[in-house]
Amino acid sequence: MPDTHTHSDVLVAGAGPAGLMLACELGLAGVRTTVLERNPAPPGFCRGFNLNARSLDLLDHRGLADRFLAEGPTLPATAFVGTAALDLAAMRARHPYILGIPQTRVEELLAERAVELGVRLLRGHRLTGFEEDDEGVTADVTTPDGPLRLRCHWLAGCDGGRSTVRKAAGIAFPGTPARRFALLGDVVLADPGALPFGTTAGPGGGSVFTIPRPGYVRLVTAEPDPPEDRDEPVTHARFQEVLDRALGRHVEIAEVRWLTRFGDAARLAERLRAGRVLLVGDAAHIHPPAGAVGVNAAIDDAMNLGWKLALVARDLAPESLLDSYHTERHAAGTRLLRDTRAQALIAAEGERLAPLRDLLGELATAEGTAGHVAETVTGVNTRYPAHDAHGHPWEGRMLPAGELLPPAARSGGGVLLLDDAAPAEAPAAVREAAAPWAGRVTVATVPSGRLPGTYAVLVRPDGHVGWVAGPGTGPEAAGDAVRSALERWFGPPARLPAAR
Repeated sequence: MPDTHTHSDVLVAGAGPAGLMLACELGLAGVRTTVLERNPAPPGFCRGFNLNARSLDLLDHRGLADRFLAEGPTLPATAFVGTAALDLAAMRARHPYILGIPQTRVEELLAERAVELGVRLLRGHRLTGFEEDDEGVTADVTTPDGPLRLRCHWLAGCDGGRSTVRKAAGIAFPGTPARRFALLGDVVLADPGALPFGTTAGPGGGSVFTIPRPGYVRLVTAEPDPPEDRDEPVTHARFQEVLDRALGRHVEIAEVRWLTRFGDAARLAERLRAGRVLLVGDAAHIHPPAGAVGVNAAIDDAMNLGWKLALVARDLAPESLLDSYHTERHAAGTRLLRDTRAQALIAAEGERLAPLRDLLGELATAEGTAGHVAETVTGVNTRYPAHDAHGHPWEGRMLPAGELLPPAARSGGGVLLLDDAAPAEAPAAVREAAAPWAGRVTVATVPSGRLPGTYAVLVRPDGHVGWVAGPGTGPEAAGDAVRSALERWFGPPARLPAAR
């Protein structure tokens, strides 16, 4: 293999939503980033067709939401268990709906943004292995022009559920194997009106879920007797057979665009960080497709990691900051697997769990519980441990009043919000204490009353509240507290010029 090394601060394996969103975050911070994608061109098919409220709120935090919202319709409800609908309008979110957008288009928009930010995107490049040392990582890559060695300080595995990075790093992937399987097909029906939108039940207990798409339909149906080799390609004849059996009648497939098989496996990487290697998206967790949250969880991982890795890569924060990525997103992954497994189990158990489906469907639409159920399923209620917590309702959550953030927040830095009508001493002490972090954190004042129960709020670059001034905290204590919070999230203070 040639002894040629091309250097990047961060090497990202995989140009799916996780890898591209992470690359955008790193590019925004000026970190030299290279993305490797094994496929020479974007695929002509996609599994997902939505972005949920959580993803849209995160993208809005970077000023990108409008790019995506221009691509498709928004819906205030989505399918839940059985025939129930999830009332998304009841959520406490800036975008309480789902956006209908193909995953392929999400990837195109993120790739465009990454390139705008100076990220190098190399298609047809497959990472096959790597070696880690004290100073960085050397990756072995196959390319259309032959083998290549790439050098980086950090390697991010965003390369899917069968991640080469995860396996090469020796990170365990515990969980449950797939026990139930389904077939998914993007097809053209001989009679386009043969299957309406939604679930069509057959006389024998089978069913088919139909989603009309421009020029074709997407069909999803259970595969009761999958082949022994789960990777065996799904043929036109096989899909037709399973479809007809589920419906109890023949609905002719005139043309096949894409066929695939998926299962309900649920696994979570034992560690999301191993030295200089980090796992993001499906490389870190796989789960049943209930709720169609895969793309959204990938974006969430990338937004949590991106600003932290950028600070570490720029030598502004210690490597220990990356441990919080594991702590926060591993816990989120545990909840993700719990929620998707519960939905898949309830939906698959037929009449035995019909009463439970009815109960959950009622809770998903009732005034007192709809918001909580929707926020849980979509991840909107994600909460991370806050620094020096006092029980304030905003601690750890994404800032609910996003309009309070100044335009500078979209550049990827933190924001310290101060009440402009609070007694002068404490806010002044907080402002003075924050001065050494001026290049990493913007201080902004907000109108009186917009920070309920406090006079100072530190917002992390991912939009989550990292610290809130406690009630009645005096100037000296407030200054000490904000310094501690700033050092935790943004690294040691910069040395300020000596006063003359």
